[in-house]
Amino acid sequence: MVDPALDNNSSESAPPKVMIVGAGIAGLLLGILLDKAGIPFHIYERSATIKPLGALMSLGPNILPLLDQIGLYKGLQEISLPCYSFLIYSGDDEMKLLGNMGNPESEELTGYPIAVFARHRLYDLLLKQIPPEKISFSQKVVSISEDKDGVTIQTADNQIHRGDILVGADGTYSAIRQSMYAAMEKDGLLPEADKHKMSKGFACLVGTTDPLDPAKYPGLMDPSSHSILVLSDKTPYNWSAFTVPDGRICWNAVLQLDEKQSQENEAKGCQWGPGTSAQMIDEIRDFITPYGTMGDLIDATPKDVISQVYLEDKLFETWHHGRVVLIGDGAVNAMQDAVILANCLRDLESSSPEAIHACFADFREQRFAHVKEQYEASQMNAKLIYGQTLVERALRYMVFNWMPRWVMRKGAVKNLLYRPLAMFLPLPEARGTLERLPQKPCKKGLVEQR
Repeated sequence: MVDPALDNNSSESAPPKVMIVGAGIAGLLLGILLDKAGIPFHIYERSATIKPLGALMSLGPNILPLLDQIGLYKGLQEISLPCYSFLIYSGDDEMKLLGNMGNPESEELTGYPIAVFARHRLYDLLLKQIPPEKISFSQKVVSISEDKDGVTIQTADNQIHRGDILVGADGTYSAIRQSMYAAMEKDGLLPEADKHKMSKGFACLVGTTDPLDPAKYPGLMDPSSHSILVLSDKTPYNWSAFTVPDGRICWNAVLQLDEKQSQENEAKGCQWGPGTSAQMIDEIRDFITPYGTMGDLIDATPKDVISQVYLEDKLFETWHHGRVVLIGDGAVNAMQDAVILANCLRDLESSSPEAIHACFADFREQRFAHVKEQYEASQMNAKLIYGQTLVERALRYMVFNWMPRWVMRKGAVKNLLYRPLAMFLPLPEARGTLERLPQKPCKKGLVEQR
């Protein structure tokens, strides 16, 4: 059966028909943007539904202007709390305050504070913007083929779908990337760097409590989030707690894996999803927070929203091949991928292989340097916040005790400059005092508003 909405019999000058595999945050956002650009699309999600998860998520000024531009910022404000501080405590009985990694100046500079919320709330917000007829669940892709006229996917239920472009937005262990890389390796086209496996660095247990009693948990009803990180020199864990709307607390515990542990867990994926480790729960139950012990928070959390995930990342060199293109996993970087790819697809002159290759190459050129910079910063932040080696603990001590505030502010300001927008839509009202980096305009201009 061929999806008629994506049948490929139109003229080359018509907008490309885009198939998006993966209904995560990036896939949903790309669908919203393509809808606004007048580009036909369909999303295929392997799961039966997008499952509610207990993970915390935060978004800052690097992506909030885009949500403002597409009319979703008000909705995000309703499901989130602004975060002006991120307090770091010691993991001993005294819970000594070690520092503040928050950036209270971000709102003054950009007009947007950091927003924290339970991850599934953003899924719900984005999913509501996708017309039901443009998304299909329980559609696991089992094969991909392409020719000069288009690309075809086959799903596990033997359905056939065809379009001009295939976007892999299906997470770290992307089936689309694996298929694309296998084909490239067979033809001797895959760079050596992309043949190496990712190594797991951390195991993370996350959850979001049911609504709690404000009398027992002071600060739950405050208009901004109380966000804390506890660093321990006596255990291999660090743990966090963030207040979010509706009197709930998002919590997590992160374990740095040694080489043996990483190898033992090599076969386990890193997708967010239900699943717990009784051993991890037992090990962290007595850890202290300003809200009692981690055990108190775990007991107040429904078991089906506690998730265990293995965190790993890698900067891939190859982002596209033929009619297939990949966008990132995660939060801000993946969302930025979606907006830049949408801009490039809006300017696509035809669905010829040459035009599509040029479009994808432009997308990578616009994004790669920024992704590399963010990847390196993320690696350093992981060592600083979660690292447990002697070198990483020494680095953490130096940053919290010796690094001048102006040095940290300089780095934060540089990061805030990059705030990409959909260049085919009217720009949002300018906020804050910090100009954003210039962005490549869309050749086709603004989309007529419907």
